[in-house]
Amino acid sequence: MSQSQETLDKLQRDTFEYFLKESNRANGMVPDNTRTGSHASIAAIGLALTAYTIGVERGFITRTEAIERTLTTLRFFSDSEQSEEADATGYKGFYYHFLYMDTGRRAWESELSTIDSTFLLAGILAAAEYFDGDARDEREIRSLAEELYARADWQWALNAGETVSMGWKPECGFLPDRWEGYNEALILYVLALASPAHPIPAESYKAQTRTYCWKNLYGLEFLYAGPLFIHQLSHMWIDFRGIQDEFMREKGIDYFENSRRATYAQQQYAIRNLLDYKGYNEHCWGITASDGPGPTCVKIDGVERHFFDYTARGIPYGPDDGTIAPWAAIASLPFAPEIVLPALRHFNEVYPEVTSDYGFKCSFNPTFESGHQSNPGWISKGYYGLDQGPIVLMIENHRTGFLWELMKKCPLIVEGLRKAEFTGGWLQLS
Repeated sequence: MSQSQETLDKLQRDTFEYFLKESNRANGMVPDNTRTGSHASIAAIGLALTAYTIGVERGFITRTEAIERTLTTLRFFSDSEQSEEADATGYKGFYYHFLYMDTGRRAWESELSTIDSTFLLAGILAAAEYFDGDARDEREIRSLAEELYARADWQWALNAGETVSMGWKPECGFLPDRWEGYNEALILYVLALASPAHPIPAESYKAQTRTYCWKNLYGLEFLYAGPLFIHQLSHMWIDFRGIQDEFMREKGIDYFENSRRATYAQQQYAIRNLLDYKGYNEHCWGITASDGPGPTCVKIDGVERHFFDYTARGIPYGPDDGTIAPWAAIASLPFAPEIVLPALRHFNEVYPEVTSDYGFKCSFNPTFESGHQSNPGWISKGYYGLDQGPIVLMIENHRTGFLWELMKKCPLIVEGLRKAEFTGGWLQLS
């Protein structure tokens, strides 16, 4: 095994441990992060369900334990309260963004999140596709997955509009924002189109693509989104290589190539480093949604710097405060391994303190200085499930394509893509 493969193997295994050790085995809840008192995140739960299938393939977990964990999770959501009550787990087949780790009921007066419910459902579908045996437990996984997927009322989530609402709260109803423009909701529309009970019309997908923004940055033409995670999350479950919707057919590329260009744009932004942040270079990049050292303002070398806490950072228009997220670079491994692997090596060699029990911590900021620290720079104190999952999943897609091949066998993914008018590539063989 080469050194780079050994590095990836260790990183994937260490990162996977987050889902093994931080989950509540009694109900399947997975914390949003490792900070004391963190609530569960339904997106992190969906990533855990997906990661378990990879863990079995890699020998990180036995098939029996993965089935037990998966069944516990699916049974909980199947039995959980779906109502308009403020402390229910969900409503209309969707779930609140954050849930209490012990009870699985709504936490923080969070929103009923259509996108985070999507990631949960994607994990449920991955589990159903993987556990395809005739044993009673595996049949139950598939039965529960079918029930939970069919329950989501996507027509209701349209809220009488063309595009899907971002969410709903019992206190005030639907949120004003919708899933429009290029964003992480590409897989949301695929799953909503394929719903057996409450599908949205194909026009909804076209309405979303009408709000796309095509840009040229650093000589790279691509469908624009500033934070890198937007170019990654839907790709965890769907192999977009060689398949195109109407928008991409007109541009002559596919979403995979688009993400490759977006990854290179991130590197070019760091090379130019017009804001003069410490550490930015061809091997140190990755600007996305991440934890940060703020909110605060600090004068450093005569320049007043504004630092943010957790926010969606992006290029080239910001916000950017010098915070680098290693997971963002690693999650682009399938798109551009030729620049991601050197970045991984750089993080390990130059910033070894960023790595701890579960692999890379969320983020670090070499520019930030504080009188309360012995060394210059800032490192996130915790791990986030939404960071850990993409590392495990995208390392596997890079190495073997396992998850992509698994989801190509999912008839709901295939149907959703076809309803969105994707054609070509592997879809022709499905």
